[in-house]
Amino acid sequence: MLPGVYLGKKKNGDVYYRSSFTYNNKHISLGSYDTEESAFKAYLDAMKLTKTKELTINNDFSQFTLPFSKIVSIINFRDNGLYMKTPIYVRQNYFVYFLSPTLDLKFDLDDLFYYSTRTISVRKGHYFVADYGMQVTITSRYGIKNHAVKGRDYVFANGDETDFRYANIIVINQYYGVSKCIHRKRDAYHVKIHLKGNYSIGYYEEEIKAAIAYNKAVDAARDAGIKKIFPINFIDEITNRQYAQIYSQIQLPTKYVHALQEYTKK
Repeated sequence: MLPGVYLGKKKNGDVYYRSSFTYNNKHISLGSYDTEESAFKAYLDAMKLTKTKELTINNDFSQFTLPFSKIVSIINFRDNGLYMKTPIYVRQNYFVYFLSPTLDLKFDLDDLFYYSTRTISVRKGHYFVADYGMQVTITSRYGIKNHAVKGRDYVFANGDETDFRYANIIVINQYYGVSKCIHRKRDAYHVKIHLKGNYSIGYYEEEIKAAIAYNKAVDAARDAGIKKIFPINFIDEITNRQYAQIYSQIQLPTKYVHALQEYTKK
């Protein structure tokens, strides 16, 4: 066999070729290939990366057999002494996660361990990772709910939508049914719930109180027999007793109460 190439067999008996090499006392798998020649080419690519400092993650690697994700891992290991299986390159004070040669995401170093063990996937413009057997959006790490709308519920401070460093993520609306707005020339939180149309539950100066008002509107809808599945706001910042006290003080709008009564009569 050619250097760095090892013969393998699938369960059905088909032959394939594995490629690997050792760099800085670490044995690194380079993947599986259909031919011995392509596996050897991947081995030569890896050797070239370790010996040629002029090759950086900004180079054109279209002629390489080695997958781009593996190229990033090897270059990062060469430059920073850290080998990670995910396509991460560490820069000063932050790191870059490469989804492709032309798309990368920036994160704080605090998240390095998390993303070194998780693969980011893209679906309909949203980024996901597998976490404890579930597909979760990476925005959930910032307290952003799945229903959140970019530009309305959260924004990127510097306008770069690939920059997921904590200082760049500004959460505007973190609760269901609650949106921050200007009401009577002052900041307020507007609460709305959708039945067959949108109903305003009111304006509140405090975001937590607004979130509880939404929950109370949901409870009233359920009590009226409405079968629609409403999300509920989970609020960790206050005790159960404080929650109950705020809940009892909230008065739902008459228009909304009448709408529920009409629904009950049907």
